[in-house]
Amino acid sequence: MNGESPVQAVPQSAWFKSSYSSGAGGECIEVAGRPGRVYVRDSKDATGPMLSLAHAGWAAFVEFAAGD
Repeated sequence: MNGESPVQAVPQSAWFKSSYSSGAGGECIEVAGRPGRVYVRDSKDATGPMLSLAHAGWAAFVEFAAGD
């Protein structure tokens, strides 16, 4: 553990929204890839809680969600 706060570890410019987001205010997530971690948050609550996943965990989730 490096003691760095996840909020400090993820600059605002690192976040990107799903290409499936309509922009109409529906349910959407934002994802930020950082060295060693992938962060996921609710796009409507940028200062709220976020998930922190190892790259392997994120890759497994994406594979599962894609139905492969």
